[in-house]
Amino acid sequence: MGRNLKRYREAAGLSQEALAFECGLHRTYVSGVERGVRNPTVVVLERLAAPLEIEPWRLLLEADTDH
Repeated sequence: MGRNLKRYREAAGLSQEALAFECGLHRTYVSGVERGVRNPTVVVLERLAAPLEIEPWRLLLEADTDH
């Protein structure tokens, strides 16, 4: 999930800080999710997906490991 979040965030041209601000979260929390050391709730998944303009379930798809 962390890899997906990072990929979508970078594609949207957002820094971790900008995404965190848009979600009402702390930058270190977003960093932790991307690194796989934080496990967000379903509610937080919705908050992370909204500024990325994606459906929350997209963050849960198995990441493509070829890239």
